[in-house]
Amino acid sequence: MGKLGGRRLSFMRLGIVIVGAGALAFTSLSGWHWFQDSQAAADDTAWFAGYADVTVTPRFEFEEPESPAARNVVLSFIVASKDDLCTPSWGAAYSLDDASKDLDLDRRIARLRQNGGEPIVSFGGAINDELAVTCTDPEKLKDAYASIVDRYDLRVIDLDIEGTGLSDVAAGVRRAKAIAALQAERSDPDKDLRVWVTLPVAPQGLTIEGRQAVSSLLTNGVKLSGVNLMTMDYGESRSKEQSMIDASISALKASHNQLGSVYADAGQTIGSATLWKRMGATPMIGQNDVAGERFGLAAAQELNAFARSTGLGRLSMWSLNRDRTCSANYPDVRAVSNSCSGIDQEQTTFAQLLGAKMTDRPGGSAVTPTLPEPAPSATPSDDPAASPYPIWDTDETYVEGTRIVWHRNVYVAKWWTQGDLPDDPTMDVSSSPWQLVGPVLPGEKPVVVPTLPAGTYPGWKDGTVYSKGERVLYDGVAFRAKWYSQGDNPTARTTPAEPGPWIRLTTAELRKAATQ
Repeated sequence: MGKLGGRRLSFMRLGIVIVGAGALAFTSLSGWHWFQDSQAAADDTAWFAGYADVTVTPRFEFEEPESPAARNVVLSFIVASKDDLCTPSWGAAYSLDDASKDLDLDRRIARLRQNGGEPIVSFGGAINDELAVTCTDPEKLKDAYASIVDRYDLRVIDLDIEGTGLSDVAAGVRRAKAIAALQAERSDPDKDLRVWVTLPVAPQGLTIEGRQAVSSLLTNGVKLSGVNLMTMDYGESRSKEQSMIDASISALKASHNQLGSVYADAGQTIGSATLWKRMGATPMIGQNDVAGERFGLAAAQELNAFARSTGLGRLSMWSLNRDRTCSANYPDVRAVSNSCSGIDQEQTTFAQLLGAKMTDRPGGSAVTPTLPEPAPSATPSDDPAASPYPIWDTDETYVEGTRIVWHRNVYVAKWWTQGDLPDDPTMDVSSSPWQLVGPVLPGEKPVVVPTLPAGTYPGWKDGTVYSKGERVLYDGVAFRAKWYSQGDNPTARTTPAEPGPWIRLTTAELRKAATQ
């Protein structure tokens, strides 16, 4: 039989050799896993992106970030339309086309990219109907996800699974299979689609339903980039002696242990450092929905320090809309506001604190999505046939709310203006009567503004008293009163110091009026 060094091996010696060889192979494999895990720990690719509620009022201008930390944005939320349960909508309030027309969403996303940011879209949320719950047709569900990814040319999406979306096991399987199929269609590196799942958590870790949601995604073929934990609204799961930051760190550590088992059960054994890289945390800044829960500036700094020490792959926050100190006009800061945090932010932002040194792009090394072609010269020409709004004219008078096109960009008048160059490089942004909305998009045509027949609203009269909300026509143009008014011509010159009481009706308001 076999020989070694000219001597016949006994069965005992042969066993020792086999065991030794196996141990060497196991050691080599373990060493390789250790090396991969240590590389993950040293890989400084963490990123920050705050959530922005797209449909909330007043509108948050995510496309013009106040700091580099706020340039990447998780746009929220895509849910099922009320009219068609397999058709995606923004917050059940806007179809994709309506969001483009009424919110300028497509253009603002393009502007965000111009400013170096990356858009992420979140599906689901705490309210409205999540697509996977309502849409039971697998192919239509996949198409619904694909329509969002394609329209906004996304590299990263976020699945915010809460409530019924978390407890409905069949919906979880549909969701996972649809996302896996979508990723398979985008196997090209230039179209690689990264998927994060966002889940509620307690200081003790993920719920059983949360762990099952992750397991369903993994076992049904989703290439999961990571699990983002909503470190907020703990309620009775947090002891009174436990601070918000201590509860959040406890939640992350407990979930780290749980997720190691979830991945292993799905046949994906990964090291500790790699697992931290596949995790994220999202606190609700300032006053939380739960009374007595306040996540302050010091907590944000501590969470950022913990993230960097462990190699956490992602930090987010709810929300960029709220990242400011409430004004004195908001008397009870214990009540949650959509527009301010409820705490004194001391001239800083939560985005800056949470995003410190979390500087990677969410899409990683993926190719940056295509932007509109740059102009071939310093003074690009504007084509009326390919412009959504009229070309700016130096002799024309523009009132607040008027949109124009200039040098292939769309601007909106902040107040009355005539002869002021929209892209005047010598004028400070705060002083300019024009606000840049975003670029003219490829394939755009002039927007058809609904016309209102005479008599739709009363004609404006000099001596008439008008109350807030009343509407009038002036030279065929519809206006709405912002406050009490008498004798103020709707087209009269206004300034920031002396604003006028009238504003032109938006396209959405005109469209609604035309159908009534």
